[in-house]
Amino acid sequence: MSPVSLVLNVLWLIFGGFWMALGWLLAACLMIVSIVGIPFAPAAFSMARYAFLPFGQTAVDREWLTGRIDMSTSPIGTLGNIIWLVLAGWWLALGHLIHAFFLGITIIGLPFAWAHVKLAGFAIWPIGQQVVTDDELNYRRRPF
Repeated sequence: MSPVSLVLNVLWLIFGGFWMALGWLLAACLMIVSIVGIPFAPAAFSMARYAFLPFGQTAVDREWLTGRIDMSTSPIGTLGNIIWLVLAGWWLALGHLIHAFFLGITIIGLPFAWAHVKLAGFAIWPIGQQVVTDDELNYRRRPF
């Protein structure tokens, strides 16, 4: 993690990112407790990790990353994302968008607002996505 990402992540936690990450952890725990939601828990835990430290990481489509289709990138994953959206995704996305609105009012808060917008998009459709570091993403984008 670069020094800039480290500073931004510390400021992120101070300015509200910590609470949204706790919301993701709560959603993951509720999914596990509900038994029916257990298949959604890995995506929620991955998202919680991403929400704690969003700078220096990016969420990408796992099919693009691995070059193959698995259960979460198939139509079953789409069905899972629809169920996720109804159960937890909409309120987590709404929380991120509300944070983004208030942080976006100030110039200093713009990087954090943008991070919340990225997280809101991921909150709506997390299954089939994987969080990777920016270094890994740049490595995979390089032509060979």
